[in-house]
Amino acid sequence: MRVTCGLHPHRKMAEAPAFARKREAMGFDGLWVPEAQHNPFTALALVAEHSEHARIGSNVTVAFARSPYVMANHGWDLQEYSGGRFIIGMGTQVKGHNERRFSVPWGPPNPRLREYIEMMRACWHTWRTGEKPNYEGQYYRYTLDAWNWNPGPIDYPDPPIVLAAVRPLNTRLGAEVGDGVLWHRMMSWAYRDQVLVPALEEGARRAGKDPKDLVIAGGGFVVTAKTEEKLVAELAELKRWMSFYASTRSYHDAMIMAGLEDEAMLLHRLSIEQKWDEMVKIIDDDFLEKFAIVGTWDEIAGKMRDVYGGLNTEIQLRMEIEDPDDEEHIKEIMAEVRTIPTYGEIERTPAAA
Repeated sequence: MRVTCGLHPHRKMAEAPAFARKREAMGFDGLWVPEAQHNPFTALALVAEHSEHARIGSNVTVAFARSPYVMANHGWDLQEYSGGRFIIGMGTQVKGHNERRFSVPWGPPNPRLREYIEMMRACWHTWRTGEKPNYEGQYYRYTLDAWNWNPGPIDYPDPPIVLAAVRPLNTRLGAEVGDGVLWHRMMSWAYRDQVLVPALEEGARRAGKDPKDLVIAGGGFVVTAKTEEKLVAELAELKRWMSFYASTRSYHDAMIMAGLEDEAMLLHRLSIEQKWDEMVKIIDDDFLEKFAIVGTWDEIAGKMRDVYGGLNTEIQLRMEIEDPDDEEHIKEIMAEVRTIPTYGEIERTPAAA
């Protein structure tokens, strides 16, 4: 099992170098940078500069806010600068954010995303070979380039593309056309096992791939802290985030399969009324159990094994380092997580609804 970590979504770009140096020195296999308050690609250039071995990538960046050509250009440059360590994690976001925050038109996301990936790879083919571009789809077109715009070939393979996924269509697409999936945290175990895993396996079958060779990451919340007392504070923060996500209709299929349809509708109504404190009260222990893994540092690896064993090919650890002893403790946890079997290595029993 690969072990990765991510730059906190609210950290400044200037904190990326220290993050990269520290986490790589601790032995993390991958370093992710999200698109939240800041553009991920500027921070990723710093992460590339201040690391040597760890894979680096965006988890996740918003696809439709950029053209496929622009995204391909980001990926090409960072793949070269990082020495072939870059991976593009991207997703569609929802209609409201595309139209009202990024100010870009919305359309059928799944077929657009398929063409988006195809055009990115068409760009890379032209840049690598010098051949005339000739990609024409329903949504995207790449038929014009010239020597003074073409960045030319690089000495590394094309960057892998992994897709953020909440539903089966993008999960299938990530396995078929992409190089894997980054499942959202707002996902019940039953929904993941009974809906998304079959979609992942179908996508891999269509493309003649073995799922064990894909990036299979994410799914569910993981909340952990060094002590029971600190775990209480982490749980309070988790419930705040979980109530926010659960109020969004994009995640209601997972809620319904978990037997929480009434709670989903109530949370949506309270979010419209902006009653954030009332929403948190709905996240009880039963709710948590269906969506989250909760435990102290000493417990968390064993609990991850029960939930992710035989499925994920990588796991992200989110742990704050408060003193030097914490680093050694986290390294011990990482070593335990690496022993968790990945996709296909053990037989799994799907979670019940």
